[in-house]
Amino acid sequence: MGFFSLLCIALFQYSVSTTTIASSAKTKNFSFTEFKEERERPFFTFSNFSSIDGGALQLTPDNENQYLGYYNKSGRIMFHKTQKLWLSDTDKDIASFNTTFVMNIYRNKIWNPGEGLAFVIAPDFEVPLQSHGRWLGLTNSSTDGLRQNYMVAIEFDTEKQEEFDPDDNHIGLNINSVRSKKTVSLKKFGFLLSPENSTDYRVWIQYNGKSKVMEVYVANRSSLRPKNPFLSEIINLKDYVKKDSYFGFSASTGNPGIQYNCVLEWEMQIEDLSVKKDRKWVVIGIGIGVVGMAVLALFGLKLGIGYLRKKRKEQDEESNVLGALKRLPGMSREFRYKDLKKATDDFDESMVLGQGGFGVVYRGVLREKIESIGGSATITEVAVKKFLRDNIKGKDDFWAELTIIHRLRHKHLVRLVGWCYEKGKLLLVYDYMPNGSLEKHLYESSNTLNWRHRYKILAGVASALHYLHNDFDQKVVHRDLKASNILLDSGFNARLGDFGLARAIEDERNSYCELGVAGVPGTMGYVAPECFHTGKATPESDVFGFGAVVLEVVCGKSPGVKIQLGDNLLTLVDWVWMLHREGRIQEAVDERLNDDYEVEEAKRLLLLGLACSNVVDGERPQTQTICQIIAETLPPPHVPPFKPVFTWPSLGVFTYNSLDSAFSNTTSSSRI
Repeated sequence: MGFFSLLCIALFQYSVSTTTIASSAKTKNFSFTEFKEERERPFFTFSNFSSIDGGALQLTPDNENQYLGYYNKSGRIMFHKTQKLWLSDTDKDIASFNTTFVMNIYRNKIWNPGEGLAFVIAPDFEVPLQSHGRWLGLTNSSTDGLRQNYMVAIEFDTEKQEEFDPDDNHIGLNINSVRSKKTVSLKKFGFLLSPENSTDYRVWIQYNGKSKVMEVYVANRSSLRPKNPFLSEIINLKDYVKKDSYFGFSASTGNPGIQYNCVLEWEMQIEDLSVKKDRKWVVIGIGIGVVGMAVLALFGLKLGIGYLRKKRKEQDEESNVLGALKRLPGMSREFRYKDLKKATDDFDESMVLGQGGFGVVYRGVLREKIESIGGSATITEVAVKKFLRDNIKGKDDFWAELTIIHRLRHKHLVRLVGWCYEKGKLLLVYDYMPNGSLEKHLYESSNTLNWRHRYKILAGVASALHYLHNDFDQKVVHRDLKASNILLDSGFNARLGDFGLARAIEDERNSYCELGVAGVPGTMGYVAPECFHTGKATPESDVFGFGAVVLEVVCGKSPGVKIQLGDNLLTLVDWVWMLHREGRIQEAVDERLNDDYEVEEAKRLLLLGLACSNVVDGERPQTQTICQIIAETLPPPHVPPFKPVFTWPSLGVFTYNSLDSAFSNTTSSSRI
């Protein structure tokens, strides 16, 4: 009975779905109310310096990839699939379309705005060479004005070209050239495209394929469309663009004019000319089956009520969890368990990347078929974290990690791709890091990690830590900063990962004590001494862990290692401090580098590592200072020749050595 009723329900749902498709088949639609790289990237093509970042299409370098430089850049982002604008050369009708998008042309107050952003219809997605500056990523000095560009664009220009522009704040209709066929200054409408205060504008562009009229409207993001268009012009697209053309955006910066060229939302409807000949057949086919399907559906629905009631109780808990997850703002993609199982070869041991107290991490290969790109298969490598404890505590761990990392956005943090909570299974999906962990390269690789990579890795981790402590909307403490939790992408850029212990601190609190987090989280050798007495984790204890990582990277030795010196065994930090006191700190540098490193950089990092390892938490540098020291905009920190003594009011006076000895029997995964 259950099978038959479910079959009838499925048939009914199919008939409803088919009817809906038929009723909307006159147009092809797509809508992006926000942009997430892992979700939207398959739907776009990118060129030059464009990207998805910060919830937007970034047509030119933005603040998250500013190492590329802002000046004299151009880029395009186009919808991945061409749109058919007419069926044959004998057709009179051209496809009508409506599009609306939200743009933000941001500039720092000290910047001169330039150059501009454009909505473009073009035969391909390649940005021309040398198309920065005045060329807006559309043309260049040798191609501008050529018929074979097959390009029409609506420009939003923020830099006046004396030869042809009315001012530095206008819109224009461009045909195969940046010399607009028609321009309209926005000053009379009270709009400034690139104001000192960042402003979102909504743009409407409408094209009537019968009347051949192109209209452009602009308003503040939350406002309604103006009654009258700002720009209106007759243009027969058939005379200028190809039958199958791409739609998208281009932009450029110049010198000195620079800005961020961002698109935050994009929606488009375009007339589907191909349905004209097929529509009659589709409607007839649907009409025949609707009555019969409805009868079957009512019968199946009645039989299925008992089955659904029986299953409802079992699903309540999972539904509550799923509902809570989906309501989290900015939540990433939800995966099906069977897809992740297939991607990891049924979680085969050969796919294991690592294992910790919270779960096992597997390499996964997702093969997905995307219908919107002609059914082509995309292959994506991911890291799948499967939680070991499928019980209440496991769910707490899963929830804690997911609620922290799903909102974090930084180029030196491992990016969360998605999650899965199904049949009691808890999984998180992250970007796959092809170069594995920093720990692997320090101790397991046959190739010594070179100095440039080491310095870059530490700079990246410092940047990530500063973001967690200061730039995110809540102060986040990682609590488990160590080499095995620092992953490396294909370019050996650091990505801080494993947020299983991380917690967010409310602004008025200094630690986790009020949040009920007890015990001493973390890994021996990386844990600050005060944590053993307070059970608290703080930004200062994270800095201590970073100091341990700095010394580990420069020296090539684990913080938990014991170094034989005469009859004494010294920890790594005590050994480096001794060398500093004796004026030969350079001897601490990893001998495997064979003097192939920058001496002053090594000394700078070793002193920074000692400063961060200060047993007095208030004496440790803050993350902003750390970043400036690594960037060499501040001098190396002053480090006293003798290591400070750790004191705790309720327990008397201890040195850090005595604390370390007290835990000498603790099991550790540290290596020399």
